[in-house]
Amino acid sequence: MPQFDLPLDQLRDYRPEISVPDDFDVFWEKTLAETRAYGLGATFDPVETGLTGARVWDVTFAGFGGHPVKGWFTVPARAEGPLPLVVQFQGYNGGRGLPHCWCLWPLAGYAHFVMDIRGQGGGTQGAGGNVGDTPDPVGSGPAHAGFMTRGIEAPETYYYRRVLADAVRAVEAARAHPLADPSRTVALGASQGGGIALAVAGLVPDLAAVCVDVPFLCHFARAVTLTDARPYGEIAGYLRMHRGKEEQALRTLSYVDGVTFAARGRAPALFSVGLMDQVCPPSTVFAAHNAYGGPRQIEVYPFNGHEGGAMFQQEAQFDWLGRHVRHGRHHPAAA
Repeated sequence: MPQFDLPLDQLRDYRPEISVPDDFDVFWEKTLAETRAYGLGATFDPVETGLTGARVWDVTFAGFGGHPVKGWFTVPARAEGPLPLVVQFQGYNGGRGLPHCWCLWPLAGYAHFVMDIRGQGGGTQGAGGNVGDTPDPVGSGPAHAGFMTRGIEAPETYYYRRVLADAVRAVEAARAHPLADPSRTVALGASQGGGIALAVAGLVPDLAAVCVDVPFLCHFARAVTLTDARPYGEIAGYLRMHRGKEEQALRTLSYVDGVTFAARGRAPALFSVGLMDQVCPPSTVFAAHNAYGGPRQIEVYPFNGHEGGAMFQQEAQFDWLGRHVRHGRHHPAAA
């Protein structure tokens, strides 16, 4: 596929005007206060996996509405003291899968927590087919197939309000394990997971670092008119049938836009983008990167699509986190 978005020199300076609700911060303060009204109740149950190089716990914690959310917590087999912690969020329709799927970061010397995404884990887009174990017990009004338009009638009922509240609680749950060092916590994800990591960067003030690959959930107003690829295409599909609801839908989406969360992030951040990415167009990624409120850099892959840098980006993350987090050099806010 060809490069189809703005030229790279324009992308590097792309700073669109984003519609930010006047009550954005109040909305999220209230959402998290309501979520924290339920005890976190994080449980860590040891799991026998046959993995000789890692120890694994099956985790359950209370997310939005007190709903149980699952995850896996994994550390190197011989870990004895608090380790830097990577909290990872999955791509669209991806679940937590099985424990052996998550050995990369423990092999690099980190504690690792992967959060199940409520209601997801039944497909393959951007997630490698990982199954999920967490239901979403909240209903929805009329919606297009998928998750993007569930509850889109209002920000209070929107699906991603629940997911992002879950994600903040996931950080709190992972930090509760005695082998995790809360002061060296990294939020990490690709695609949907990258968008969630951006939200966590804006909602959790004391992260040590953030890794955001080809992020979804950014600059909705441009994304839904620039690409018809799913998942953004689900929004256009909904609006084709629900004529006249564009303003209402975009207002709801403005409460979960990664660009707005990015402006509130302060921890050092490493982004990546594929210039042939038709799922998450490059201009939407650069909009978030250029708005980011803390130290930031971006790895650009000119001939790649939504796979982005893949294994090469992971290698870049190892090096970058080694300098920012692994050896104790972390953001002052995390001290």
